[in-house]
Amino acid sequence: MKSFLDDNFLLQNKFAEELYHNYAKHQPILDYHNHLIPQQVAENINFENITQAWLYGDHYKWRALRANGVPEKYITGDATDKEKFIKWAETVPFTVRNPLYHWTHLELQRYFDIHELLTAESAERIYEEASAKLRTPEFSVHGLLNRMNVEVICTTDDPTDDLRYHQEFAKQDVGFKMYPAFRPDKAMNSDDLDSFNEYIDKLAAVTDFTIESISDYLSALKSRHDFFALNGCKVSDHGLSYAYSEDFTDEEIRLIFIKIRAKRPLTEEENLQFKSAMLVYLAEWDHEKGWVQQYHLGPLRNNNTRMFEKLGPDTGWDSIGDFPQAAHLSKFLNRLDTNNQLAKTILYSINSTDNETFAAMTGNFNDGTIAGKIQFGSAWWYHDQKIGMTNQINTLSNLGLISKFVGMLTDSRSFLSFPRHEYFRRLLCNIFGEDIQNGELPDDLPWIGKIISDICYHNAKEYFNFSGKE
Repeated sequence: MKSFLDDNFLLQNKFAEELYHNYAKHQPILDYHNHLIPQQVAENINFENITQAWLYGDHYKWRALRANGVPEKYITGDATDKEKFIKWAETVPFTVRNPLYHWTHLELQRYFDIHELLTAESAERIYEEASAKLRTPEFSVHGLLNRMNVEVICTTDDPTDDLRYHQEFAKQDVGFKMYPAFRPDKAMNSDDLDSFNEYIDKLAAVTDFTIESISDYLSALKSRHDFFALNGCKVSDHGLSYAYSEDFTDEEIRLIFIKIRAKRPLTEEENLQFKSAMLVYLAEWDHEKGWVQQYHLGPLRNNNTRMFEKLGPDTGWDSIGDFPQAAHLSKFLNRLDTNNQLAKTILYSINSTDNETFAAMTGNFNDGTIAGKIQFGSAWWYHDQKIGMTNQINTLSNLGLISKFVGMLTDSRSFLSFPRHEYFRRLLCNIFGEDIQNGELPDDLPWIGKIISDICYHNAKEYFNFSGKE
């Protein structure tokens, strides 16, 4: 019987062990999509305790706590940080076979050298030890990222963000880079006209534009796209139900925007036309600048109305949607490709039943100009766990070129979540190791090892044109 979380965790044979320890383990981390707070990075803060670093904003853990019958007081409520941690510790033993069980103990080991299981009995001891370390200079935000060999992080930023903290951080020499990512979801969300007009007014104030027409709006938004590029941005990101692909004309969008500014209700078709147009305009700008565009598709958000009204978005009430994807995605990508304006693109699916659809779709638009130009992205959200990662790797292997894959990301709000890269790398190496063991791949570790190293690091560095530590 193997020991829990030993050096060869998830590695089932000698080939997997050699691939991981010699080719994957020591590769730097390029975390090209996360939700870290730029101010905390720029100011190199120290967290007062492990609850602040670990439980604040982590809706993965919040959902587990609720499922275990923990009252909201100890999750997002007014309980003390120590009380919240103890409730989490009491919950952890009940997360067995959930990825949280592995992540929790990997993070305790990798950051704090704590190899004890987190339980109700060990809770106070672990809370005090980890919190004491977090208050030291070595465990500042910069220290945590450097401890994990992080070379690049890309945050997720609204077009109206002033990027002041990215600018402040760019002047620092701390061993890793932080770039903004352009996330214009609010800039095309015409579902709620009151909120959307508030957003347009905010954009007008930020850019000092008068926005009365669609031309004004696009000029203001394009100025922010340009501003992000001047501040090192190399990627955009969209969180959508599906890729909007309604036919539209410029004149139709001109008239629709007049209705939006007048707060006159849009028809369903007009709403979809506007979103479709915005998606195309934004993608054309991405292509112009050579950015990578990312599309996170399929979540069904804010399912619990009562709790959404109480706590707001991104608090643990989102799930997997079953939206139709293939035809919309094909039409959207084809429009851009037809006009030779299709940028490097990563497609992420939250619904595993769409894995083959997404992986096959990439092959339609890989035109030979760039290796891996259109990517089937890493296992996302509910699927960044053992089965989900394995399925994504196998699907991409079967329908595309896993050798050109740009690898894993955290998609996290926590500075303690970077062992997710290790988790992915171990699973990746085990899959290849099992193929060698079974005679399905040759026993050529230098070549297979190169493929592993490329997936873990080199492919992403070239694809995103990251400068890293150079």
